[in-house]
Amino acid sequence: MQVTLPDGKALELPDGATGLDAARAIGPKLAEQAVLVRADGRVQDLRLPLADGEPIQILTTRDKDDPDALYVLRHSSAHLLAEAVRRLYPGVKVAIGPPIENGFYYDFDFPEPITEADLEKIEAEVKREISDGREWSREEISRDDARTRFEAEQEPYKVELVDTAQGDISLYTQGDFTDLCRGPHLQNAKPIKAFKLTGLAGAYWRGDEHNKQLTRIYGTAFYTQDDLDAYLARLEEARRRDHRRLGVQLDLFHLSEHSPGSPFWHPKGMVIWNTLEELRKRENRRRGYVEVKTPLLYDEQTYETSGHLANYEDNIFWVQSHEQHDRRFALKPMNCPGHMILFGSQLRSYRELPFRFAESSTLHRDEITGALHGLLRVKHITQDDAHIFCSREQIEEEIFGCLDFAYYLYELFDLEARFELSTRPEKRVGTDEEWDFTEGALRSALERRGIEYVVNEGDGAFYGPKIDLHMTDVLGRSWQMGTIQLDAQMPQRFGLTFMGADNEEHVPYVIHRALLGSLERFIGILTEHYGGAFPFWIAPVQVRILPVGEDHREAAHDLAARLVPYRVEVDDSAETVGKRIRNSEIEKIPFTVVYGDAESDDSLAVRERGGGQSNPSLSEFRDRLATLLPWQAGAEPSLTS
Repeated sequence: MQVTLPDGKALELPDGATGLDAARAIGPKLAEQAVLVRADGRVQDLRLPLADGEPIQILTTRDKDDPDALYVLRHSSAHLLAEAVRRLYPGVKVAIGPPIENGFYYDFDFPEPITEADLEKIEAEVKREISDGREWSREEISRDDARTRFEAEQEPYKVELVDTAQGDISLYTQGDFTDLCRGPHLQNAKPIKAFKLTGLAGAYWRGDEHNKQLTRIYGTAFYTQDDLDAYLARLEEARRRDHRRLGVQLDLFHLSEHSPGSPFWHPKGMVIWNTLEELRKRENRRRGYVEVKTPLLYDEQTYETSGHLANYEDNIFWVQSHEQHDRRFALKPMNCPGHMILFGSQLRSYRELPFRFAESSTLHRDEITGALHGLLRVKHITQDDAHIFCSREQIEEEIFGCLDFAYYLYELFDLEARFELSTRPEKRVGTDEEWDFTEGALRSALERRGIEYVVNEGDGAFYGPKIDLHMTDVLGRSWQMGTIQLDAQMPQRFGLTFMGADNEEHVPYVIHRALLGSLERFIGILTEHYGGAFPFWIAPVQVRILPVGEDHREAAHDLAARLVPYRVEVDDSAETVGKRIRNSEIEKIPFTVVYGDAESDDSLAVRERGGGQSNPSLSEFRDRLATLLPWQAGAEPSLTS
């Protein structure tokens, strides 16, 4: 047999040769450093046989930044964690331990609870295993033998996994620990140069809240200590920027068990919220959207018609009427069914199209408690939602308009969008021909606009494909922001039509569009992206004036009045000037003006967030502030400029 190497050369091998055999045939150093093989684009354990004629790439310890090389390193690290925990805590039951983005976890059923303080002991035991040396061996056994083995070891979670596993059953062993696993794994533990346990959490077995809650231990591993140190520094910076901490520090919002997953917005947080709402309304008007308002409650039939009952019921909050006991109602989790009903309330003409409905409405989604995370995952959600009803011929221009709108919004926040085309999911409504058209329309719009994109197969909505917009924050984390979806299904299901120029009825297409996404989530992301130091135009307090003494209070308040319409506070508390300056820094106020005997309209003592100081006149200061409002700073950007 032969395989093809990355440089295009053929490598002759004996029939049944493995990835490790291929590495040895190239050279002993490569074989020693090999951690994984990519065979025909898929990752494969070095111990498995290669197929004749397939292209291969052997990854080594030198590929320390490759996601697949990190994947196998962290997978093996998770197994070392399980070995250590079994040794330290007799009677513990092991569940699953996969690699994840930035690390790995393993779920355990401990006989007695453990705490964060136990992680140091567990980590030391794993490092001892690495120092002593571990090698991984792989074997395939029958399902019956695997079941018998794990029953004898009193490992009920492994028994359940054996019973539900598809395909061959394989085991990996290192030291005195054997695990049910498909792999891949390292040859040995030598490449694991840096290992760290990072936290504890509760996790339901198989993600089902009806199952027992297990203890999840998180960790990470790297090929070098420098890479681990850099990661831990990013982790510490992420903690410093955590929007839940900053939300309290900056007096923006808080969360309460009185209403789980539903933020309580404080006055300063509402300044940010209202600024985004004003931006949404202003830009929607400029682009021909009309504001509408639809009910919060709908009957069950509405969601059966829309398709959400069959595809989204687990996330719907149901409400029982005191009067109509045989009729279920639900709090709306999205606006689209209401907008369908609104469009269908009148006879529509092709002359009215495109019809652009916009609504920023309260939505409720019954997210499981364990998935809630500050503002980033909530039960109470508000979207900058819109639905565009258009003809087939208008689709491309409307998609162009949505893309330009998204680009403009993200530019305001200095965010760079990345585009992803999500295609038909397995669970969907509509014919393949309809999906071929809607997917093709979105793909064509992206390509005609010259936008680079990646395809996310199978991640579309149940009613249509979508363009998802992602951004990367200052910590290198990727976030999905907006979405643009093309729907040929819901208009049909609601019986929507418009009268065409041919005097015949036609079914419209609908573009579902939310560009900021959830306002709650967007504010959470912005808070972490900026570390609470919001751009001037959305900062809750834009200018704070500090009168030096009692005699300067009147002048300070007079100055504040003359800085309207900017958001100005006067801090005339009894604290020292130094303490009040420090408070402004902690609260990340963009500009602080210290007003004493030397200050006047001709010369103000202005301190900028970040340390800059200047002495502009009042007129110069106002001119400077005006330049910080983005819609006054220049022309609107577009994807074609």
